[in-house]
Amino acid sequence: MSTQPKFKRFNQNVLSKYQVYNSIFMTLPFDTITKTGVLLPLFHETCQKGFKNGDNPTTIVDTFFNKYQARRSPQSQINLLFRFIQYIERQVVLFDAIEDAAFPVVNNMDGIGTLRSLKEAVSAENKLETLQKCLEEFKVRIVLTAHPTQFYPGSVLGIITDLTGAIKENDLLRINDLLAQLGKTPFFKHKKPTPYDEAVSLIWYLENVFYKSFGSIYDYIQQNIFKGKQIDNDIINIGFWPGGDRDGNPFVTPEITLNVAKRLRDTIIKNYYRDIRSLRRKLTFEGVENKIVVLETELYKIITNKTSHLTLDNFTSELKVIKDLVINKHQSLYVSEVNSLINKVHLFGFHFANLDIRQDSRKHEQFFNDMVKALLKSGSDIFPRNYYDLSEMAQIEILSKVKGGIDLSLIKDEETLKALNTMKAIKTIQETNGEKAANRYIISNNQTTLNVMQLYAMLKLVAFHDELTVDIGPLFETITDLENAPAVMEALYLNPEYAAHLNSRGNRQTIMLGFSDGTKDGGYLMANWAIYVAKENLTAISRKYGINVIFFDGRGGPPARGGGKTHNFYASLGPTIEDKEVQLTIQGQTISSNFGTLESSQYNLEQLISSGIQNSLSDTDLSMLPENRIVMTDLAERSYKAYVDFKAHPKFISYLENMSTLKYYAKTNIGSRPSKRGKAEGLVFEDLRAIPFVGSWSQLKQNVPGFFGVGTALKHYEDAGEFEKAQHLFKTSDFFKTLIENSMMSLSKSFFDLTKYMADDPEYGEFWNLIFKEYEMSKRLILKLTGYEELMQEEPAGKASIAVRESIVLPLLTIQQYALKKIQELEKEGNTKSSAIDVYQKMVTRSLFGNINASRNSA
Repeated sequence: MSTQPKFKRFNQNVLSKYQVYNSIFMTLPFDTITKTGVLLPLFHETCQKGFKNGDNPTTIVDTFFNKYQARRSPQSQINLLFRFIQYIERQVVLFDAIEDAAFPVVNNMDGIGTLRSLKEAVSAENKLETLQKCLEEFKVRIVLTAHPTQFYPGSVLGIITDLTGAIKENDLLRINDLLAQLGKTPFFKHKKPTPYDEAVSLIWYLENVFYKSFGSIYDYIQQNIFKGKQIDNDIINIGFWPGGDRDGNPFVTPEITLNVAKRLRDTIIKNYYRDIRSLRRKLTFEGVENKIVVLETELYKIITNKTSHLTLDNFTSELKVIKDLVINKHQSLYVSEVNSLINKVHLFGFHFANLDIRQDSRKHEQFFNDMVKALLKSGSDIFPRNYYDLSEMAQIEILSKVKGGIDLSLIKDEETLKALNTMKAIKTIQETNGEKAANRYIISNNQTTLNVMQLYAMLKLVAFHDELTVDIGPLFETITDLENAPAVMEALYLNPEYAAHLNSRGNRQTIMLGFSDGTKDGGYLMANWAIYVAKENLTAISRKYGINVIFFDGRGGPPARGGGKTHNFYASLGPTIEDKEVQLTIQGQTISSNFGTLESSQYNLEQLISSGIQNSLSDTDLSMLPENRIVMTDLAERSYKAYVDFKAHPKFISYLENMSTLKYYAKTNIGSRPSKRGKAEGLVFEDLRAIPFVGSWSQLKQNVPGFFGVGTALKHYEDAGEFEKAQHLFKTSDFFKTLIENSMMSLSKSFFDLTKYMADDPEYGEFWNLIFKEYEMSKRLILKLTGYEELMQEEPAGKASIAVRESIVLPLLTIQQYALKKIQELEKEGNTKSSAIDVYQKMVTRSLFGNINASRNSA
């Protein structure tokens, strides 16, 4: 039987089910306010008609109450709006659960980009050996970050999981109960989570999803691509930032870092314990059962904090002995289950995930200076007395040869002491969980070679006196830093001591590139192109010195932060960019939407693996054509100028501060980290974090970082009568095509009717019109460029999913804008301390949750 198109599968398995289950949900008696479930559809209809007629959110809300609830008191009206917010939050969860349940039906689990499809394609072309050779070296690492773009409480995550299961089975009674439970379960936190809380929330995904999906993928590769042979390469692994990412988060202490590492170890041991107990029920054979019992006992000792002498090597070797016994003496009965556990131990060790440490280079400089001054004051000869009078090159020379140690009791500054103790914690974690548990340190905002060498010296003096078993990864973020990156790295490669360090680490150098801050700094096209060019230049300089460079992409959820159809980017890289390893950050909503279930996790991991090795398998040269490179550079520079001029607009900062939800992000309590880096009273653009920056544009439904400047750049080619050059670039460059397709997603999620009232604002009207003009121009010219009649024409299922989600939250967005307008009116009247303003501020904050969660990649 032929498979239906994806769009039809979506309509039948997602949209139709949502309509049925939503009707059940709307009639459940959750609260004391009568007819809330009946009134919400009426309010939704009022919103749709109102925006179509050009009404503003205030008029829409007033129209609804005048037409349907004229007798309600002002307080009762406010209460109803809060109830609407609660209902809509839960409708979003319901839609999430239905989409998750339908994932394996809507998406072809054996289709293009999956491992089965890849294996069949290479077998048909007699390239299986080439694929094996690629997989012996190639790796994918997804790095889970603590960045707060979604933070369902654990109780809600549990309901989503149960609801997804019930929907798969069409169990109406269970669905009914779970929807009722959902209606009564709190969605928001009254206090911020600690970094440890954030880690525990993400470890849930490791324990319940990645443990199984990673194992299944690895088993498939071993059995079907390597014909059952053992593979030395782990191919897929997990990075982890909660508890290790100190950049801008003063709440991450050395103690939390150690506790998170312990929690990771405890969790993986519990998973092994469960599998061993399951095997014990099956391997009841002579000579095998007693060995399983010993392993079960030792694992239980570790879980209960009793002394155990079981090491990772012991555990692995014992499992291999058991496997051999089962094969040689028991007709290979249950050997696949034993082998699967051996593979998981190979993947996860006793650490589960690689815990990265991260801090800003400006902070490192502060800590380094504190340390040097303390050493000089104590009479130490580690640094010369005239250290600060030396040139930067001379300082680097001293840092590269540094020897000795520091007594941390000399350090009086608490922040510096915490930073240095974190470096000691890395050593401790390596001793307890294995080196892979914590062996990388990321320097964000890295600008110079000195930034790297200051950390190099601190690590050696504080904890790693003999051998530095930590990889240092500079993170280049701004357009200027990306341009300077090759010179910074060449100076490091030419330094004999740093080169020796790299040699001891297998001549591998990790370089992180920041899409989020790159877009915030330079706009959408320039950020992506600057990173592409930086990767080419860094590849060339690394190859020149015999270094295998590993690019670690700091990507967020939306296109504006390097997200969207991520795997398409990796498939579009040519031979001028090193691609033996794909590493990228996965955060917030992207964790739950792309990797939240076994099916979605396996599917998206397989897509990353396939796209990552496609360049090595393809006979097609994906290098960018010289004429395309000229056009791409020109487009990037023109969009950059448009974006920089826009950013320099006198109303840019105050518009975000006064007309968006920016200042409310910190009040949501979804993350432990402050919403800005600096301590300045007012808003300073450089201190603004990328998540609230991008998220605030998303809440306004303007999505500026995902398209601004694209229209202006394309308009130049239209005006010059050279638009065919841009069209040729789109048709012949997969990289540019992916950029444009992702920008279409940002445009599709924009809805300017929501904020159309701002066009007449005496202070911000001109600025709003500037944004709207760029939106209209970008949309028109992207459609002309692609030849499409509508945005996302080639992705009807994705477009339909966005449309449903946007429809669900339309009343929520209306309420948010209504509340923001009320706040502005009260502030103009001087009522900044009134109880009314508190209520409307709470309304804005509460409305953020549903909007953030519905977008799935808003920030």
